[in-house]
Parts: sequence; C-alpha cells; structure tokens
Amino acid sequence: MTLNTIGLNALFLTFGLGLALILSISLNEIHLRLYKKLAQSVIFLPYFVSWLVVSLMVFGLLNSTNGMINHQLQSLHIGAIDWYSSPAYWPIILTVISIWKFSGYNSIIFLAAISGISDELYESARIDGANRLQQIFYITFPLLRPTLIILTLLAVGRIFYGDFGMIYGIVGENSLLYPTTDVIDTFTFRALRGLGDFGMASSVALYQSVMGLITILLFNGLVKKYDPDSRLF
Repeated sequence: MTLNTIGLNALFLTFGLGLALILSISLNEIHLRLYKKLAQSVIFLPYFVSWLVVSLMVFGLLNSTNGMINHQLQSLHIGAIDWYSSPAYWPIILTVISIWKFSGYNSIIFLAAISGISDELYESARIDGANRLQQIFYITFPLLRPTLIILTLLAVGRIFYGDFGMIYGIVGENSLLYPTTDVIDTFTFRALRGLGDFGMASSVALYQSVMGLITILLFNGLVKKYDPDSRLF
C-alpha cells in the first residue's frame, strides 16, 4: 500500500505538473483575449467537479456492459475490456483523471508566475533575433523553475498521503483493483470502519506525517545543494 501510494502520487506529480507547465505556456501564447479567457475557464472547470460526479463519468466510460470506450473498441473489432476487474490499467486511468482535474488549477499558478516576467526580457530577445520557441526555452522555462520547485516540494510533502476522495470515489471497495489502487488512506478507512481500531489509525497518521517530513527535508536538501535560490527553507 505504501508503494501504491508513492507510485500513484509520483505519476500524478510528474505528469500533472508537466502538463500544467505546458498548458500555462500555451495559454500565454494566445493573444486573442476572449479566446484566452474562454480556454482558461474550460481547463479550470474540472477542478470544481466533485469526485462523486467524476466517478459516475468514469463508470459511464468504462463499465463493461455499455461503456463508451468498450463500444468504441468493439466498433474497431477489438475485444471489450473488463476495466473494473483489470488492476493493471488503473494507475494509467487514475493518472489521466488526476491530470484532467488538477492540471488546469496548476496551470493558473504557472500562468501567474509567467505574468510576472518582465516584457523587457522578451523584447531584448526579439531584438537579438530569438523566435518564440527560443524565448520559451531560454527565458520562460528558467524563470518558472522556482515556481516548479516550490510546487514539487509541496507535493512531495504529501507523497505518503493518497487522495482518498479520488480513490474511494472511483474505485470504491472493489477488491479486484486493490493490487494497484489500494493506498494507505483507503486501507486505514476500511480497517477503522471494520475493526474500530483507533490506535492503528493514529499510528498510520503518524507514519504518514513522519515519512512526509523526512521526504520533504531530503528533497529540500537536494534543492539547497544544487540550486540554493529555489529552496523552500
């Protein structure tokens, strides 16, 4: 369960922040103000959708009887997949869902950081003959590094905490999917509800807090060693 928790959070962190960074830069390149505001609203909207609604959407896509994805697979003469009894697919499925829900929120943070970059830097680069892609790679990316490091540090601090609302809302108590989706929080909830063992639940909470503290201290130490200006403390 610890490995599942770390593995899923690592996938969410890597692909979520990566796509959010790309989205923020793409939004910044849109010059039509109305379209830019509309695009921001569309990618930010999933953040406000509850996990219950998301679980119903996922079930509509993946259920084995009349799910939309299985219909598409059958139309392509590919056999239907019983998603809810195939644990190997779920790290990818949960990563896609996490990206869809949170990348818009994180992209707004990056976009706010981009807006703080002086236009004089881009103007000087244009005078020197740099195209838009070169300006992104040599100005935008380096100046977004502190923001990226801070967001990574904050996420690393919670790497031992599974997203209970997400996992329990979408997977529920489907024991067939536990090998790849059962995280520390869902296990604790089931054990506490089934056994009423408050001592074990408190021990797990302490374990998560201590391991999260150790992880963030180690990561901040690495940042302090290689890039002191970007460290959290």
